[in-house]
Amino acid sequence: MNKTHSKYSFYIIISVFFFWGFVAASNGILIPLFKEKFALSQFQSQFVDLAFYMAYTIGAIVYYLISQKSGDPLIKIGYKKGLVYGLLLSAVGSLLFIPASILNSYPLLLFALFIIGLGFALQQIVANPLVINFGNPEKGSQRLNLAGGINSFGTTIGPVVLSYLLFGEIDNSDSNSNSIEQINTPALILFFLFVLSAIVIIASHIPKPNDQITTINKKNVFRFPQLTFGMIAIFVYVGVEVSIQSNLAPFLKMPNILGLEHTKISHFISLYWGSLMIGRWNASVDVFEIKKALKLFLKILMPIIALALIYFVNYLRGSNVSDFHLYIPFVLIAVLLMIYAGKNPLKLLLIMSIAGMLMMILGLVSEGSLALYAFLSGGLFCSVMWPCIFTLAISGLGNQTNQGSSLLVMMIMGGAIIPPIQGWIADQTNPHLAYIVTVFCFAYLVFYALKMKSLGLDKAETISH
Repeated sequence: MNKTHSKYSFYIIISVFFFWGFVAASNGILIPLFKEKFALSQFQSQFVDLAFYMAYTIGAIVYYLISQKSGDPLIKIGYKKGLVYGLLLSAVGSLLFIPASILNSYPLLLFALFIIGLGFALQQIVANPLVINFGNPEKGSQRLNLAGGINSFGTTIGPVVLSYLLFGEIDNSDSNSNSIEQINTPALILFFLFVLSAIVIIASHIPKPNDQITTINKKNVFRFPQLTFGMIAIFVYVGVEVSIQSNLAPFLKMPNILGLEHTKISHFISLYWGSLMIGRWNASVDVFEIKKALKLFLKILMPIIALALIYFVNYLRGSNVSDFHLYIPFVLIAVLLMIYAGKNPLKLLLIMSIAGMLMMILGLVSEGSLALYAFLSGGLFCSVMWPCIFTLAISGLGNQTNQGSSLLVMMIMGGAIIPPIQGWIADQTNPHLAYIVTVFCFAYLVFYALKMKSLGLDKAETISH
């Protein structure tokens, strides 16, 4: 494959990361909408995340069991077909929204999300190792951050776009005028985008899988402590990343916070997911071979551009972007910490986990805008954790790396389990106190980083194959 085809294919591959972010972040808009229209408790409304993220788990388990029994399925169908099948499966799921909305069926709507997530699981299994191996292996984790930046762009505009399609103007407080059937328009748009992406991928040049991974390794992959502890870390990381925004609507509705209805919160959800874009754009600079002074400049400039994009997108929507001004100091703190930590995954994970835990505590002991922005800053500190945990977890796995990778994808189920737990606590106490869950999540990530340091993985910079 020549360099032109290689770059083109790489851009095509990371484009699927956009869909993962767009849909995942949009769940934060669907949750309060479904809660109101179907008269759900906060716990029941979190079944949206349960259905979506549990699909990742089931898909990854099926994939792992097949690979254990008869070899890696991607060797048989190829990476290209794997991506195409995943996109088409998600397309089917998006179409299911139409009969679900017509029948006014919450279970069928959840099933539609499940099918979309199942397609995403296959896409994840294909795309992550492809991005890692697309070029210099020493830049694998940085390429994941670059792909993560694309993912975060989807998470930033997803809530805003969906809110516009569902509610019209962001200041529309007459939520009773909105019908479940209004979800049909974004569902159809999503369907056509999935199909279009599949067609583009069919026409692109995607490298074939490495034949060396056809060998079935019968050794117990769970004998690696970095993987077993890493699986829990992925579970917790995805869980806290999703839970912060999934439970945002009832939190913002509290009189001692901002007293906002769910039709007026999409710009805060956009800001939260945009926070992940800020961090990932900062980290993605490391993928480029440039002078240190220029790299430092870009590490400061890229977050500014990302923050400006968040402002611009929400300004176009007519939202009050002045709400974002008090968030700038939190962005500054996170960017400085990322620059200080550098590209060492263990050091970066440890520093960001500690900072995230402290901010969650600050959110718990404060009220109003300070509590809100403290919780939203969790997105900044979560932003670079996926490649850090992924790198550390499969470091030294050798020819069992692919098995380990599928197990890590399986643990995305944290996004299905932790939000409902927080929702249940919110029902029993209040939405503010329920954020105690996030403190424990970040505390475990601190523990994981320290555990990996004790195993001598503090020098790890790349994923070991």
